[in-house]
Amino acid sequence: MKDFQKEYTGEFISEYPDQNNRIKFWEKLLAERKLLEDDSIPSAYPSEFDQGLYGGLLGGQVRFLSIPEDGYVGSGWISSMVPPILRDWSEFEQLRFDENHLWFARYKEQLKMMRDSAKGNFGICHIIVIDSLNFVYELVGATETYISMYEKPDMVRKAVEFAYDLNRIVHDTFFEIVGTLEGGTCSWVVPWIPGKIVCESLDPFHMTSVSDFEKWGREPAERLISDYDGAVLHLHANGWYLLETASTLKKLKALLLVNEKDHVPAIEILEDLRKRSGELPLSIMADYPTFQEKLRQHKLPGGVFYYVSGAPDIDTVNRCMEQVRKYRT
Repeated sequence: MKDFQKEYTGEFISEYPDQNNRIKFWEKLLAERKLLEDDSIPSAYPSEFDQGLYGGLLGGQVRFLSIPEDGYVGSGWISSMVPPILRDWSEFEQLRFDENHLWFARYKEQLKMMRDSAKGNFGICHIIVIDSLNFVYELVGATETYISMYEKPDMVRKAVEFAYDLNRIVHDTFFEIVGTLEGGTCSWVVPWIPGKIVCESLDPFHMTSVSDFEKWGREPAERLISDYDGAVLHLHANGWYLLETASTLKKLKALLLVNEKDHVPAIEILEDLRKRSGELPLSIMADYPTFQEKLRQHKLPGGVFYYVSGAPDIDTVNRCMEQVRKYRT
């Protein structure tokens, strides 16, 4: 991670990262974790395509941003985004998917390189779904997306339908090339889950009402999820008000609660969050001192996967895992 932080400064870059270097990064990072006796499944994430791929496939200008922060589940990611593709909705009918597009070729080639590098030693994570209002963001930007929900709903519906077809291509391609790991899918929501699982996102609805989600988000999400063996999902802290509603998505298998600044960390209110999610398994992020104290106090609810960061060394992690296993019994 120190080498990564020297190379990438946390600023947007326009050049597609060298994949030979990126694969070496994942190989080194995952090898360093092999002495940990935790419950993680080593996996590399093709994060270069986690958002910008969708817009890039339609002519958008893909830009990359490194995410080097320690403790974040995506440490080492180089994420991507595009500026809005359309100047206005009149250009929508010109959108076409071209299977010979440069970004589709890069997507397939990177997946093949990562698969061949993994060789059963680690898995390849699925990438995030960009459908529904997430996709409209790519086309016209966030502000215009929310305005269009009310002023141009027919165009939003056309875009949502386009997004469904595009996502089927993207995620079918992932499973055609990568396949599964022991019959399951690696993820950053939970380390591994049985079946071919997609990674749905409700991010735009974090700034809407529950009724807006029910009108614009549920059907597109459930439609896409139904084509696979299920889905996992994440909610940022400003979207935790959606927890009860999101937990009822058909075939949803697990949900990650992402901490954000100016919000109480999930681990501090976990009993309440656990009740609100019903039977749905949760994942949360926790710093090591807080996790260790909750472990000592026997205040860690079950049905939760804990991503813990900040332990000082390998020995500390492994001693902590001894306590975790005793806690289970």
